[in-house]
Amino acid sequence: MTTLKNDRLLRALLREPVDVTPVWMMRQAGRYLPEYRATRAKAGNFMSLCQNPDLACEVTLQPLDRYSLDAAILFSDILTVPDAMGLGLYFTEGEGPHFERPVQDEAAVDALGIPDMEDDLGYVMDAVRTIRRELDGRVPLIGFSGSPWTLATYMVEGGGTKNFSKVKGMMFDRPELMHRLLQRVSESVTAYLNAQIAAGAQAVMIFDTWGGALTPQHYEAFSLAYMQQIVNGLTREAEGRKVPVILFTKGGGLWLEKMADTNCDALGIDWTLSLANARARVGDRVALQGNLDPCALYASPAHIREEVGKVLASFGHGNGHVFNLGHGIHPEIDPEHAGVFVEAVHELSRPYHVGS
Repeated sequence: MTTLKNDRLLRALLREPVDVTPVWMMRQAGRYLPEYRATRAKAGNFMSLCQNPDLACEVTLQPLDRYSLDAAILFSDILTVPDAMGLGLYFTEGEGPHFERPVQDEAAVDALGIPDMEDDLGYVMDAVRTIRRELDGRVPLIGFSGSPWTLATYMVEGGGTKNFSKVKGMMFDRPELMHRLLQRVSESVTAYLNAQIAAGAQAVMIFDTWGGALTPQHYEAFSLAYMQQIVNGLTREAEGRKVPVILFTKGGGLWLEKMADTNCDALGIDWTLSLANARARVGDRVALQGNLDPCALYASPAHIREEVGKVLASFGHGNGHVFNLGHGIHPEIDPEHAGVFVEAVHELSRPYHVGS
């Protein structure tokens, strides 16, 4: 494999010294970039873009050609796994994802199989291999999956939801059935992430978008327990170096200590919690990723720099910080503002690493 020219991200995730704080953005390949919109139009629709390894590679690399980012993240969608489990994913313009066959009873749970990662999800692995080849060692490639609870939410609801009526209804009324579903999804996600690592992903991230919608006891039982299973089952070394694992629960500030107990390498932090608070609670057990409010990028360049400075000061001196937004970049953000953000992180973070 090609020598990695910029390994700041991997070193920061392992709490090793870096010269400046590495930075990447969730959804950095996306609708805020005109070149992404052009490629998506060429593909015809979102799923066609995801399923074409060359086009998925093209949009993965687009933000790296604009900005001095320290990582690429695989362009894909968290719902590729339940789609490969036979649920029939489709997207409706303006409404988001839907499944033709939601999982709402025992028969549907029992019918779920573990996808073949090089057959049912081979287009994802081909994209990983293509991206690694085209990156040629510029920066590391991050692979990812949704958490079992988050994927189950879409699978049971049949799409997006505001009140979680069906999935929480199953959780309260048929907890044993929900656990069977989550177990099947957990096995699939573990295999999926390991296949990405085998194909060339150099770090992996688990997105628990909807874990924050649960009560503390339900979060531990129905979300965190299954992320723990995945962490336990992951390949943690490849190509002669460690493969860091990042856990991110949106709205998960209540449970940072328990998340750190999973033996993951880093925790994603949204903007509802200060990095100073998070660091005080987890110490040096894990690195921290985050956590600028994405809406800060609507502000003027001067105010973007000011907000970046506040986040850096909140983490303070030392190792173990990866700068990111607290969630994905919004589609309406001016691309020039994203560039201001990235450059500000590198420029303003240097004093925090002197002598570290």
